[in-house]
Amino acid sequence: MDVFKRFEKVFDFPLTLTDASLIRVCIVNVLLIEINPFSQVLTPISSGYIASFLKSRGFNAKILSLGENTHISPTNLCEIVRRFNPALVGLSAYQRTMLYVNGLARLIKSVNRDIKIIIGGPQATFMPSSAFYELPDIDYICRSSGEETLLRVAQAVKNGVPFSNLLGVSYKDEKGEVFDTEGLDASTDLDHYPSPYLDDVFDFSRMDEALMLTSRGCPHDCIFCYTPHAFKHKISYHSVERVIEEIRWIRKKGVKRLWFADPNISFKPARIMEIFDRMLSDGLEMQIWLQTRADLVNTEVMKMMKRAGVSTIAFGLESASERVLAKLGKHISTEKVAEAIKLAQNEKIEVELFTVFGLPYETFEDAVMTLEFVKANKVKIMGNTNSQQMQVYFGTKIARHYEEYKIKPLSNKRPAYLAIGNNFETDCMTYNEIIKIQNLWRANSIDRGRRIVS
Repeated sequence: MDVFKRFEKVFDFPLTLTDASLIRVCIVNVLLIEINPFSQVLTPISSGYIASFLKSRGFNAKILSLGENTHISPTNLCEIVRRFNPALVGLSAYQRTMLYVNGLARLIKSVNRDIKIIIGGPQATFMPSSAFYELPDIDYICRSSGEETLLRVAQAVKNGVPFSNLLGVSYKDEKGEVFDTEGLDASTDLDHYPSPYLDDVFDFSRMDEALMLTSRGCPHDCIFCYTPHAFKHKISYHSVERVIEEIRWIRKKGVKRLWFADPNISFKPARIMEIFDRMLSDGLEMQIWLQTRADLVNTEVMKMMKRAGVSTIAFGLESASERVLAKLGKHISTEKVAEAIKLAQNEKIEVELFTVFGLPYETFEDAVMTLEFVKANKVKIMGNTNSQQMQVYFGTKIARHYEEYKIKPLSNKRPAYLAIGNNFETDCMTYNEIIKIQNLWRANSIDRGRRIVS
């Protein structure tokens, strides 16, 4: 199907209609755009939750996903925006997509300057408000729960007072003044939020794999990770019944592969055992990818995972140097990771290991040790096992105290909307050594270093 025709179907309007025929008197349109030109389109689960929540509150919310396999021109995008006529557009922002986000915002404003634009996601949550001065087409930065914050903003836009009664955002008003509002708490009961799957927010005909969240958040304190800070070191959950209901619906729609994106899906072992037991008793056969910590699995859990259809499990190793690992706030040992790998391999479950190089305190020799650990434990170097340089993201402990961690930016001339990212060396590893270890990983890679999850 032609990509443009597909968006006609998703947006429920023929692109041959005149703008006048699309005027909606009561319903405000909200367009959520996910863009990642570095990978194929995945289920936009976070946008899905927001769209479903907004729809439950009377808004007409649609999602537009753009990836490396989406061939659509700027002219087509302008036409989609013009026809759908959104009052509010939400853009998902990540470190490496910020230039695209900025360009998209400019393109949308060229269609209609009155459209309000909000950015959200990992890059936005802790982005400095000074970034507004380099993002002329952005009106709001989402700081809190996507569902709750977008609802507040959408209601303000609908009421014709786009900069009043706001919470959970930083915003730039019509005079260009920047304001930071108080935060908004998300519900601790995730069942409070409608299901994007049960509400048919997604186009199942285009879905090969469903990405699901049965929980959100992480209680740990890894210095390189944004998630604990963003979720205040807490985990919130969907009920088992809600999870099973979604899986049943997804399976009914013909999707047979599940990607559980929970950071620590087995944090409560009894809960994950109950989910898989229900899947088995209800005949919900699926092929499953999931990730968890190596110290959150045991023989019983792994056997149940295998029975339920888990084909791949990913663990965070980060570094195989005990000296480096002990300083990352991860509180795990290489011995425990090796045990978890063996448990999975005994059940014929494929293992992926998340690793990074360029960590604080890590020498080139330490980085080589990590590569050798992966090889020694017979984990295939492909997909997510392909290592990458540590990224210094907004919201991480390293970003807040990078000088204490001896991170040395190669240049301080960067826009305020970009963190240090991978543009650094450390006091233990030079830029040339970072490039050298990167090349070593690629030389050992089966698929030339292509990662699935960034």
